[in-house]
Amino acid sequence: MAYDVRIESFAQPRPTAIVRRRAPIPDLPKVVPDACGVVWKAIKDQQIPGAGRHVALYLDDQVNLEVGVELEAPLPPTARDPLIASALPAGAVASTTHFGPYQQLPSAHNALRAWCAQQGHTLAGPNWEIYDHWQDAWNADPSRIRTDIYYLLE
Repeated sequence: MAYDVRIESFAQPRPTAIVRRRAPIPDLPKVVPDACGVVWKAIKDQQIPGAGRHVALYLDDQVNLEVGVELEAPLPPTARDPLIASALPAGAVASTTHFGPYQQLPSAHNALRAWCAQQGHTLAGPNWEIYDHWQDAWNADPSRIRTDIYYLLE
């Protein structure tokens, strides 16, 4: 699959409500959805307003990650366990959009990293995925599943 890579800039960190996890790469297909479920349940139970799409922020090569949801505003101080206030990084990023099953996401990451190397962009470390809201049509046609991928640049 060909990927259209673009450079974007985020002036401000984007607030999130997350849980922290550490998982080896082969376990991510289980860990990320499970953590998304934990966060979404807590968001609903605590009636936190302004929840958006699910996110997974990969902090390092050891696969320390934050999994949660975008928020319109920082997590209120009244939020309780297991929710942790965090944010997606501000700054210049290389990004692409993947359409297809989540199992195919590594190809998008590989393409994005290769493009950055070819263009002389240095990766800063953190990268993240933002998962579009699930649509019933995706059950019949997983090629329509949308995931946006971002790599922070130095």
